[in-house]
Amino acid sequence: MKPVLLLLILMSAALGGCATNPVTGRSDFVMMSEQQELDMGRRYSQQVAKESPPYADDALQAYVQQVGERVARSSHRSTLAYHFTVVDSADINAFALPGGYIYINRGLLAYLTSEAELAAVLGHEVGHVTARHSVRQQSQGMAWGILGQAVAIGSGVQVAGDLTNLLGNAVVRGYGRDMELEADGLGAQYLARAGYDPQAMIAVVRILKNQEDFARDQAQRQGKPAPTGYHGLFDTHPDNDTRLHQVTGPAQALVGGQQVTNREVFLQHLEDLPVGDSAATGVRRGQRFYHADLDFTVTFPERWVLANQADRLIGQAPDEQAALAVVLGDDIRGLAPLDYLHQQMNGNRLLAEETFEQNGLHGAMAIIPGRPARRLAVIAKGDHSYLFAGLVRAGSLEAYDDAFRSVIASFRGLKPEEKALAQPRRLHLVKLKPGQRLVDLLPADARSEDDEARLRLLNDLYPSGEARPGDWLKVLR
Repeated sequence: MKPVLLLLILMSAALGGCATNPVTGRSDFVMMSEQQELDMGRRYSQQVAKESPPYADDALQAYVQQVGERVARSSHRSTLAYHFTVVDSADINAFALPGGYIYINRGLLAYLTSEAELAAVLGHEVGHVTARHSVRQQSQGMAWGILGQAVAIGSGVQVAGDLTNLLGNAVVRGYGRDMELEADGLGAQYLARAGYDPQAMIAVVRILKNQEDFARDQAQRQGKPAPTGYHGLFDTHPDNDTRLHQVTGPAQALVGGQQVTNREVFLQHLEDLPVGDSAATGVRRGQRFYHADLDFTVTFPERWVLANQADRLIGQAPDEQAALAVVLGDDIRGLAPLDYLHQQMNGNRLLAEETFEQNGLHGAMAIIPGRPARRLAVIAKGDHSYLFAGLVRAGSLEAYDDAFRSVIASFRGLKPEEKALAQPRRLHLVKLKPGQRLVDLLPADARSEDDEARLRLLNDLYPSGEARPGDWLKVLR
């Protein structure tokens, strides 16, 4: 049997994998059973726990689980064991894994203003799970991959296979607007059935769209790349979008009795919540990074974008063609820093080796040969070492090496007066008094246009809304 015929037969067998969609009742093309979906979600959740640790607040975690379960019980897959987790991340995001593992970043929580809005975010993610969006997406990707192999072998031209794979990637890239709108419509249904106002879904989209607009304007002023918003979708998914109202509108007919908002209950759970980076992961302030527990600071060049992850700090050049990662290494006391670099390279060659001493710390650096070459360094401090890896996407190392070396040279311990800079800003609740304006809640030394805009964003009053006397409002201290 010719290879192409065999592949086409295998592909035909694979394409036969259909299952009834729990939401629509129609047959969906999927290549995964529900048990496989649950197993995959469990495996992925273990990986998420390693890379994105949960926020250390048991009361907040229990509250989010309670709200999530209330919504999930009203869903098309109410018998799944749902797991709702607040992730210790400043990013404005939420996401769902197959099988009912749902995550919301504390960065997104900070901008919501009621329990109904929290339920809307969780309901949207439950909608992705109930409609099996990730399973359908992966099944399409697998099918396109098989088709690509068949075309490549049958034609003898690799370009044909590459073209087909590109088409497949276009099909499965992100959930896409249709799936996101479907999740909005499902989430609105679940809100109504759970006793929440389904219009909270519209409110959440407005909040997120405002946040994305502000972040884009701020990046533009600073000459930095625009950040990606929640699901990267709100450029074409504003709160006044006709299709958004069409998919959420029917949920109003499901409303029975009084709808829960629980604004004050929700806000009380946010008291003392870090906004932006947390002390556990270190704090970015402009181009400088401070870490209190590890007692160090490091500075990146102007306009470089800093990404603060649980296990590393990454700076990206403005042209996005180079990046430098700082990673916590081993305790290397008793081992020369240069010897440690050789140990990390497993015998592979290093060039331009040098040792140095700065700010009372010993270190070593070298170049890893290649096209392009890479900068590598290590600095020993106390019972830790800090590894620096400078990578260039295109061009030569020389174009970025001065920037890499400047970051490495900036690494030092914290000065006593810098300890406070390593602490995050936190949310606190205040009640607006008669005669007060929103801007009056800002500290006297923090009344810039950006500070006022952030305060409005936190309280869903962006760009120019005003609160009423007696309203509970979130402020940063």
